[in-house]
Amino acid sequence: MSAPLAGVRVLDLSRILAGPWCTQVLADLGAEVIKVERPGTGDDTRAWGPPFLRAKDGGETTDSAYFASTNRGKRSITLDIARPEGQEIARSLAAKCDVFVENYKVGDMKRYGLDYESLAPANPRLVYCSITGFGQTGPYRARAGYDFMIQAMGGLMSITGERDDLPGGGPQKAGVPIADIMTGMYAAVAILGALRERDASGRGQYVDMALLDAQVAWLMNHNLNYLVSGTVPRRWGNAHPNLTPYQAFPTKDGNLILAIGNDGQFRKFCAVAGLDIAMEPRFVDNRSRLANRDALVAIIAQAMRARTTAEWMAILEAEGVPCGPINTIDQVFADPQVVHRGLRMDLPHAAAGAVPQVANPIRYSRTPLEYGAGPPVLGEHTERVLTKELGLDAGRIAELKRKGVL
Repeated sequence: MSAPLAGVRVLDLSRILAGPWCTQVLADLGAEVIKVERPGTGDDTRAWGPPFLRAKDGGETTDSAYFASTNRGKRSITLDIARPEGQEIARSLAAKCDVFVENYKVGDMKRYGLDYESLAPANPRLVYCSITGFGQTGPYRARAGYDFMIQAMGGLMSITGERDDLPGGGPQKAGVPIADIMTGMYAAVAILGALRERDASGRGQYVDMALLDAQVAWLMNHNLNYLVSGTVPRRWGNAHPNLTPYQAFPTKDGNLILAIGNDGQFRKFCAVAGLDIAMEPRFVDNRSRLANRDALVAIIAQAMRARTTAEWMAILEAEGVPCGPINTIDQVFADPQVVHRGLRMDLPHAAAGAVPQVANPIRYSRTPLEYGAGPPVLGEHTERVLTKELGLDAGRIAELKRKGVL
C-alpha cells in the first residue's frame, strides 16, 4: 500500500509551531520531510521545557515534549543558511523537492537567495509556502506575529472567556495556540491543493499564508453573525451565542455539558429532567429560548444539581440528548472511546528509545496512515541526506562541520 503522499518531498525551513504543524501533517500523510535546523540549537521549541523526553539511561534528553508534539516522521539536518555554503546546499535540496515551507519574516528568504523567485527557475514544479504573522502584503507585513497576539487582534479573545457581568469575566486566549495550529492546517490544505493543481498544469506556485488571515477566517459563525446583523459578538463563557441550553451546568458532584441542538432534543431533555416547560411560549423554540436565556438557564441549573454527572449521562444518553463530561487530559486518555481509536501511540526515538505520540485523526479506508519514526534528534540525518541527495563525501561534510555550516 502506498501512503497518500508517497513520493512527495518537502524541504522544511520552518520552526516553532505553524510551519512544523503543517509539515507534520504532510509527514503523517506519507511525504518525506527534510527539516532544516540551526546548527547547535535547532528549532527553538527543542528547549521549550520542562518536560523533556527521558533518555534511555533515565536522564533527560535536550528535546522538549513540545518539540516532540509537532515534528514526528521528519528527517533533521543542521544547516546555517546565513552562510553562502549553507544557502547553496539549501538551493540544491530545493531543486530536488516538491514543496518548500518556511516561516521567516518577510524578506528574509530573499536575502538568503531562498525566496520563490530565486528557486523557481531551477524547479518550476516547486510549491513554495510562506507562513508569516500578517502575510506578504499590507501595512503589517513587516511585523512579527505570535499566536497570543494574533488571537487578540483576530477577534478570538473578544468572544472567548466568561461574560463581563459575571465573576471572572473578561477576554481569554484559547488553551492551545490555536492561531498557529489552524494556520498550519490551512497551509497543509493549501499545499495539497497546489500539488493537485500541479498535476494538471505541470507548474508549482507560491502560497502566502498569514496567521491573522487564518484567525479571522475560522471565526465562522461569529463573523457572519456580525456581518448579517451588525451586532458585535460578545463573550458567552461556556454558553453558545446561537443556541440554548448549550453550555456547562454544575451537577451533584461535578459538571456536565448539555448541548441541545434542536427543539426535539429540548423536549426530550425536559421529559427526562422532569421539567414541565418544553411547550411554554417563552421556551417553545430556540428563538424564544434565546430571548429568555437567563430564566431558562436558572431553571435548568437547579434541576441539574439533583443528580451526579454519571447519572445524568446515563439517562440523557439513553434518550439521545447530547451531553458529555468535562474531562481532564488524563481522563481523556483513559476514556474507552479514545483507547479504542488508538489515539495514544509510541514511536521510536534515537535518544529516548520511544516517545509517546497522539495519532493523526485522519482515517482512510484503503491507505491507513503509517508512522515510521518519532521526532528526530538534532541533525540526526544530516550526513545521510547530504550524501544521498547531493553526493557530498565524508571529507566535504567534515569540512562544512568545521566551518560551522552544518
